[in-house]
Amino acid sequence: MKEILAKYNTSTDGLTSNEVETRQAKYGLNELEEEKKKSPVVAFLMQFTDILIILLIIAAIAAYFVGDMIDAIVILIVVMVNAIVGFVQEYRAEKAMEKLKSLVSTESVVKRDKELLKITGQELTIGDIVTIEEGDKVPADLLLIEVNELRIDESGLTGESRPVSKYTKYEDLSLDELVENNPSEKAKANIAYMDSAVVSGRAVGVVFATGMNTAIGKIAEMIQGEDKQTPLQEKINSLGKTLGLIAVIVCVAVFIIEYSRGIPLVETFMTAVSLAVAAVPEGLPAVLTLTLALGMQEMAKSKAVVRKLLAVETLGSCTVVCTDKTGTLTKNKMSVREDYLLNKDKALEVCGLCVNSTIKDGKEIGDPTDVAIMAFGEDNNYIKSDLEKEFPRLKEFTLDSTRKRMTTVHRSLKNNKLYVFSKGAPEIILDLSDNIDNNGNIENKTDANTSEIKKEINKMTNSALRVIGLGYKELDEHTNIDDLKAEDAEKNLTFVGMVGMIDPPRMEAKVAVEDCKKAGIKVIMITGDHQETAAAIGKEIGILTDGKVLTGEELEKLSEEEYLKICNDVQIYARVYPEQKMRIVQTLQSEGNIVSMTGDGVNDAPALKKASIGVAMGSGTDVAKESADMIIQDDNFATIIKAIEEGRKIFDNIKRFVKFQVSTNVGAILTIVGASVAGLPIPFNPIQILWINIIMDGPPAQSLGMEGPEENIMNRAPEKGDILNKGILAKIFVAGLVMAIGTLAVFYYELSVVGDFNPKEAPRRAMTVAFTLFVMYQLINAFNNRAKSKVKNKFFAIAIIASFLLQLLVIYLPFLQDIFRTTAIGLIDWIIIILISLTIIVSDKIMNKLLPNS
Repeated sequence: MKEILAKYNTSTDGLTSNEVETRQAKYGLNELEEEKKKSPVVAFLMQFTDILIILLIIAAIAAYFVGDMIDAIVILIVVMVNAIVGFVQEYRAEKAMEKLKSLVSTESVVKRDKELLKITGQELTIGDIVTIEEGDKVPADLLLIEVNELRIDESGLTGESRPVSKYTKYEDLSLDELVENNPSEKAKANIAYMDSAVVSGRAVGVVFATGMNTAIGKIAEMIQGEDKQTPLQEKINSLGKTLGLIAVIVCVAVFIIEYSRGIPLVETFMTAVSLAVAAVPEGLPAVLTLTLALGMQEMAKSKAVVRKLLAVETLGSCTVVCTDKTGTLTKNKMSVREDYLLNKDKALEVCGLCVNSTIKDGKEIGDPTDVAIMAFGEDNNYIKSDLEKEFPRLKEFTLDSTRKRMTTVHRSLKNNKLYVFSKGAPEIILDLSDNIDNNGNIENKTDANTSEIKKEINKMTNSALRVIGLGYKELDEHTNIDDLKAEDAEKNLTFVGMVGMIDPPRMEAKVAVEDCKKAGIKVIMITGDHQETAAAIGKEIGILTDGKVLTGEELEKLSEEEYLKICNDVQIYARVYPEQKMRIVQTLQSEGNIVSMTGDGVNDAPALKKASIGVAMGSGTDVAKESADMIIQDDNFATIIKAIEEGRKIFDNIKRFVKFQVSTNVGAILTIVGASVAGLPIPFNPIQILWINIIMDGPPAQSLGMEGPEENIMNRAPEKGDILNKGILAKIFVAGLVMAIGTLAVFYYELSVVGDFNPKEAPRRAMTVAFTLFVMYQLINAFNNRAKSKVKNKFFAIAIIASFLLQLLVIYLPFLQDIFRTTAIGLIDWIIIILISLTIIVSDKIMNKLLPNS
C-alpha cells in the first residue's frame, strides 16, 4: 500500500485542495473527450458527393446552358429531394461519446484535506482516495488499498456474468504490471474499473486513471472514427461509376457523330444532355432510400430497430454472425440447472434462509448466486419471506474469498430450537460435515457416501455448472449467540445436498443458430467469460461442433499469419479483451466475410462499431446501442434471423428495381444512339427521359421494392457478388435492345409512313408514340421482375395503374402537352403500342431459359 501511495504522491488523508487544482490542470477532468463532429451543414452538403448526384447536377447545368430551363429545374428538384431525404435518414449525432460521459458516477465519496467529501465524478483526479460501497458505480479506475468483502459486477465491461471478488494482494506484482494495458488476472483482482457496479462490500482505492486513460476511456477512443461503408454503399457506388463512365463514353461518341454530320452545335449538345439524362437512373437514389426506409419500418415491427439506413440490407449479405454470450445467447441471470438433494425439505430451507437476496416490487435484488438459490427455493414453494417469519435470523458469518462459504444462525418459533444453515463450495461444506441427511435418516459420513457425493460434484462441474453445497445442524439451545464463532457454528454439519447453476441459454437461441447454418451463415461466440462455461453453452445451442475454442491469452500469442491460418476453424473465443474483439472482426473481414457483431456491454462497443453491421441488445448499455447499426429490442437472438430474412428480401428487391431501372437506362441509351447512327431525330427530349426515369419508373420500381420474400430465401448462401452480375447484365442488355429496336421501328414508321399524310404534325406525333411505347415497355417489364413469393404485393397493381393514368394525362391534357411536347394519339396507335410492348415478355422468357440461375 505504501508503494502505491508513494507512486501517486498521496496519503490516506487524501490530497490537499491545492494539489487537486494542480493535478486537475495537469491531467484534466475525469471525463471522456469527444472527437469533433461534422456540423449539420457539412453533413447536408455531403449528400451531394454521391457519384449519381454529381452526374445529375452536371446534366442540370448542361440543360440550363442549352436553354431548357424546365429540364434543369426538374433535375435539380430531384437532386434536392434526394439530398433532404438522405440527410433526414442518415444524419445522426454521434451519441456514443455522450452516453459514455454519462457513465461517470454523479457523486463520489473522496477524502481530501483529511475530510470525507461528496463530489461529482468529473472532479476526481490522479491520487484521490475514493471510498466505494454496495450500490455504487466505480467513478474512476482505482488501485484498491483497503477491501472488505468487495464484489463487483464487471459484466458490462468484460462479459463475465458473475460478480468478481476483489482483494489487496500485491505480492509478486510490480506497479507497472498493475497499470499496463492488459493486466494479468492476478493484477485485475486488485483493480476496480470505472463504471463497474459494486454488488457487495466496501473498499478504499487510489485513483490511478481518469477520463480517456481509464479502461472504459480506451474503449471510447476505439469507437470513435469514420463509419465504415456498407456493402450496399460499395455496390451502389460501383454501379454509379460504371453508369457514369458509360454516359461519358456514349455522350462523346454521339456528340462527335452528330457534329460531324453538320448538325448545329446547340442541337448536338442537346442530344448529349439527353444521353446524360438517359444513362443515369435519376430515380434510383430516391427509390433506394424509400425502400430501405420501408425496410426499417418492417424490421421495427419485428423488434429490430435500424439506426443507419444503408445498414438495413447488410444483414442480408452477412456471412458471419459474431455474438456475445452473456445477455445475448444467455439470459444474463443465473439459475439452478441441476440439483442433488439428499433431504429436499431441509435443503430448500437452506436455500430460502442462507441467502442475502430479496424480492422488492417484483424485482429480484442481490448477488446473482443468492438470487438463483432463492428462486430455486421459491419455485419449490419455500418462500423466503415466509421462512424468515418462522426462522428469524440471529447471526450471519459472511461469505469471503478465503472461507468460500456463508453461514446463518436462526431460531425456530415453532419449537424454539437453534439452527445453523450453511452454503458454499461443495468440497468445503462436505469436509465440514460429519453426517449425511438421507431423507430424514441421519447417517455417518463414510468413504462410500463421500465418494458418491464427490462423483456428483465432478459431474456438475464438468457440465460447467457453478456448484453450491448445502448443510445444516441443530445448535444447543443454551448457546450464547453473541459469543458464537464461525468455526464453532460450522463444525459437525450435516450435509444435505447441492445445487448446480449456470447462466442458461435462451430457449430460442438453439433454433436461431440452426437457422443461421441453413442460411449459410457461420455463428461465432465471442465472450469474456470462462472457457469451460463458454464451451458448455456453445455445445448446448449448436455453435461448438467440430471447431476450436480459443482464449484471449492464446490469441494474444498468435502472430497475424498464425491467426489467419486458424481463424476459420475457431467457433468460440473466451476471456477476450475489447481490443481483441476488434482484431477478430478485422481478421474475419480480411478473409472476405461480411461480419455482424452482436453484443450488449460496453466491452462490445468497439467491435460493434468496426463490424459490417453492429447489433446491440435492447437491454444492453447505452454505449453499445449508440455504437450499433441495429438494436434488437426484445434481446432475442432469434430476432436477428428475422432481420437477416428481411435484409435478404430488401437486397433481392433492390436488385429487382435496379435491374428494372437500368434496363430503362440501357433501352434509352440504345434508342438515342441508334437514332443518331441511323440519322433519325432523337425520339425523346430530356424532360420525357426524366419522366420515364423518375415518374414512370418510380412507382413500379418502388412497388418492386415492396415484393415479398422469395420462397427459398433462407435456404441459400448469402449474397456476395455485385448487384448486377454477368447474367443479369446480359438480360438487361437484351431487354434494352428489344426496347430500342421496337421504339425506333415504330418511330421510323410514324415519321415515314404516317408522316406522309400529315407532315407538319409527324415529328411531334412520332415522338409521342415512341415515348408512349417506351413507357409501356417499362410498365410491362415490371412484371418480368416480380418475386416468386407467397406474400401478395397489393401496391404493385396500384403503381402500374397509376403510372398508366399519368401517361394518359401527359398525352391528352393540353397543359401537360405543352411541357412534354406531346400530342393526342388514336386507337390504331394504341394497338400498335400494346402489341409491340408485349415483345419484352417474350424476350424475358427466352433469356430465363438461357440463363436460369441469374
